[in-house]
Amino acid sequence: MDTMTLLARITDYASRPNPYPLYAELRDAGRVVQQADGSYLVGGYHDIAALLHDPRMSVDPRTRGETTHALPFLRLDDPEHHRLRNLAMRPFGPPHSPGRVDGMRDEIARITKELLESLEAGRQVDIVDDFAYPLPVSVICRLLGVPREDEPLFRAWSDALVTAADVKAGDESTETRKAGEQAQTEMGGYLVNLAERRRGAPADDLLSAFVNEPDPALRLTQEELAVTAVLLLIAGHETTVNLITNGVLTLLRQPEQLELLQREPELLPRAVEELLRFEPPVHIRERIPHTDMDIAGTPVPATASVFLVLASGNRDPRRFHEPDRFDPTRPDVQHFGFGSGIHLCYGGPLARIEAQDALGALLPLLATARLVEDPPYRQSAMLRGPRHLLVQL
Repeated sequence: MDTMTLLARITDYASRPNPYPLYAELRDAGRVVQQADGSYLVGGYHDIAALLHDPRMSVDPRTRGETTHALPFLRLDDPEHHRLRNLAMRPFGPPHSPGRVDGMRDEIARITKELLESLEAGRQVDIVDDFAYPLPVSVICRLLGVPREDEPLFRAWSDALVTAADVKAGDESTETRKAGEQAQTEMGGYLVNLAERRRGAPADDLLSAFVNEPDPALRLTQEELAVTAVLLLIAGHETTVNLITNGVLTLLRQPEQLELLQREPELLPRAVEELLRFEPPVHIRERIPHTDMDIAGTPVPATASVFLVLASGNRDPRRFHEPDRFDPTRPDVQHFGFGSGIHLCYGGPLARIEAQDALGALLPLLATARLVEDPPYRQSAMLRGPRHLLVQL
């Protein structure tokens, strides 16, 4: 097989149902594998961990001279990243708002129960549309202060933004990029408008907290508010949908592990960590070297695209014993499910609660459930998960 085309084969939609043999091929091909388009792939756990913590690796497209509109903190390097992420986190988590996520537990349990009651035994359901999608969407809408009835609006915007952000071999189409930029502008405008309505009349939500921050030094500009709110809304549901759906699919395909969790539901928190390793919601992240670098003996020029294949690192046999086995009792699960380093996903604690609640609630139903068909996958190679998951209850 030609290792120069590994990225093209990984991102080919035909590989979406099972990219793991290609990841094994990547690890076997070397620690750093150059691609035909001039990019580099890294698939080993220890190399990925080192690069995620290396300050010479940038996430900012301006590093290679690209002109961009305002960027969310996910696409910024320190010190800009640190400042904006801290402002975004103030109303969300410790130390300023330590009870925010824990305070959502009852709400998450209530939404989960309502969705579960709509899943009637004896009928065919789509785990994505009927359960795994509406749960995190309802939660992030409640947290941000977005009306749930506006969900169809931001679903279309989210799809355009995820498509534009996806990893591709070669150049992305101008059409895709423009659609992403338009979605960013429209969604940002919508969220800023919502936030402005809360100025001076705050509710208990993040948008209210952002626009009613009393300290001028800690306020987001309107542009920063737009990109931050868009990021939180998309990141707050897209990855959790994949985590829950991948979890259900994994358990249906591994009935012995499903039976184990039904017997020992106290293993659920560990099972979710193992799912984040075994079938992570995010597969690939791009980094851009600020300077010429030597990575594991391979010279990599400044501004090249370096793709860290997180899902490959999660299955690296040099790091995990029997990595292709889903084992909810695995004692050591230091995965890349939420990334690592300064860009570690700060919504991780919320996603864990949602996944544990969702899978815990579904366990009794899954005992007699049957997978109707192998699922069609979403287009994205970066955010990998089933687009639909048809199950006969």
